[in-house]
Amino acid sequence: QVQLVESGGGLVQPGGSLRLSCAASGSIFSINYMRWFRQAPGKQRELVAHITSGGSPNYADSVKGRFTISRDNAKNTVYLQMNSLKPADTAVYYCNADIWTQGTLSYRGYWGPGTQVTVSS
Repeated sequence: QVQLVESGGGLVQPGGSLRLSCAASGSIFSINYMRWFRQAPGKQRELVAHITSGGSPNYADSVKGRFTISRDNAKNTVYLQMNSLKPADTAVYYCNADIWTQGTLSYRGYWGPGTQVTVSS
């Protein structure tokens, strides 16, 4: 069984910073893409950023230049450094990863339970 657990959310003032972490654990053979999504109240879940197994990042236009995604393959962990936060960034942030577990034949997607980020003065 595989688990993804996010941490690092909280309340921050506009212009502030937060760093989210997401650690995968369990019978992991390999992790391919790792992603951060977010979902604001009343809105659809949207992709914020993803990073390949080789470390190449990609960002939504709304966060380019403010957010940085990175990963530590030895720790099966992905990070999201969020700077210059705006009230519009308020959402539940979810980690998602394509994971190949031992005893299976392919990658499948796993989700974390989410962590709340609130940007407000």
